[in-house]
Amino acid sequence: MQALYVYVIVGAVLAGFVQGLSGFAFGLVAMSVWAWTLEPQLAAVLALFGALTGQVIAAVTVRRAFDKSLLWPFVLGGLVGVPFGVWLLPHLDLVVFKVCLGTLLVLWCPAMLMSQHLPKITFGGRVADGIVGAIGGAMAGIGGFSGTIPTLWCTLRGFQRDTQRAVIQNFNLSMLMVAFAIHLFSGSIVPSMVPLLGLVALAVAVPVLLGARLYIGISETAFRKLVLGLLTASGVAMLASAVPALLQR
Repeated sequence: MQALYVYVIVGAVLAGFVQGLSGFAFGLVAMSVWAWTLEPQLAAVLALFGALTGQVIAAVTVRRAFDKSLLWPFVLGGLVGVPFGVWLLPHLDLVVFKVCLGTLLVLWCPAMLMSQHLPKITFGGRVADGIVGAIGGAMAGIGGFSGTIPTLWCTLRGFQRDTQRAVIQNFNLSMLMVAFAIHLFSGSIVPSMVPLLGLVALAVAVPVLLGARLYIGISETAFRKLVLGLLTASGVAMLASAVPALLQR
């Protein structure tokens, strides 16, 4: 049991710092640690709660003005996607899911990182933003991964650093609140999880604040490299945990 607590704390601390710095990726980082020891359903709930806690803290400490018209298509799409993700979680093969998502991140993000001039997507408008939001919402319900695909999309859209941070931060906060509420009322969060949820909340607080403070001082170029680098590393971690499990079947 003590080893379990150590894994939970380590995953929450690392993920909290990354989330405070980048505005997303709590679920990806935490699951890369927890996937080795925690039961998938428990890891998903803890990742969702930790991401929500971190977003609440970050929303208070890192605020940026932005055009709200950029946000609402993501949120509307996400509200459609969240219930689907929560419904899908008990039926989903998480190993296959992580292999697919990890492969996407490992192939696509380094290519973007090595390119001096990122391709800028201008087609699709708000409808495309809404579809991306729906994917993010579904991934929030699956395990707090709401920011992964929207962050990649905002980077391709060419959003400025603070604009992207504000959109993703507020989108994540909205989706994670809805996803956690659905899990809570559906009964998937049982009393035995409460001590671990409290442990995650305590472990996240300080690292999120440290990461948010560091974010304020980084440049536009450094932020882009940070985001793409984190997405790549998360993909590698996902594959490292999922591929061996898939090969053993």
